[in-house]
Amino acid sequence: MKKTTEDKLVYERECQKNGYKYIAGVDEVGRGPLCGPVVCCAVIMPLDDLIDGIDDSKKVSEKNREILYDKILEKAISVKISLAEADEIDRINILEATKKCMISCVEGLDVKPDIVLIDAVDIKTSVPVYPIIKGDAKSYTIGAASIVAKVYRDRLMREYDKTYPQYGFLKNKGYGTKQHIDAIKEYGPCPLHRRTFIKNFWDETEKTK
Repeated sequence: MKKTTEDKLVYERECQKNGYKYIAGVDEVGRGPLCGPVVCCAVIMPLDDLIDGIDDSKKVSEKNREILYDKILEKAISVKISLAEADEIDRINILEATKKCMISCVEGLDVKPDIVLIDAVDIKTSVPVYPIIKGDAKSYTIGAASIVAKVYRDRLMREYDKTYPQYGFLKNKGYGTKQHIDAIKEYGPCPLHRRTFIKNFWDETEKTK
C-alpha cells in the first residue's frame, strides 16, 4: 500500500515527542557519476503545513520534482545547499567529501536545528544526528532534502552541458552512460570530471576483458 504523507512523518513525530522543535532532513545527490559535484541539502520543514507527494527523489518524475522543489523552497523554515566539487572528491575521496558537504549544510542553516535526520550516512555536527537507512523514502524531511538536491544538481548539469556539449550532460547528468564514456575516450576528461572515478572505471573495465 502506498504511503501517505503522514506515514512519512513517523521519525519526525517521534522527535517532536522527545521535545525537538526544529528537525532538519539531510540528503545528497550525485555520489555515483563520473562528472560534476555531489550536491547536499539540509532543510527544516514546517510539520503543520505539509506538501503532498514528497518522496525519495528517484521515485518522483522530473516534472513533479520541479514543482515540489518550488513548493519546498517556498514553505521551508530554513534550507541550505552545499557542493563537493570534483577536485575535492579526487583529493579526499567521495565518502569524506560527501560527509564534509553534509556537515556544511547543517552548520549553514540560518535556523539551528535541534536534531538532524539523515539518509544513511553518519556525520558529526554540533547537534544530534540520526541516520536512517533509505531515509529519503521513509522520512518527509529527508525526502524534501533529496528533491531539492536532485533538482539543483540536474539544473547545474544542464548548465554545464552548454559549455561541454560533447559529453551529453543534458541527458546523462554526468553518469557513466555509453555515450558519455565514448565521449571521454574521444575528447578526454573536462575540468568537471572526477579523475579518480575515471581511473577506477577504466581499471575495472580492463579487469573484465
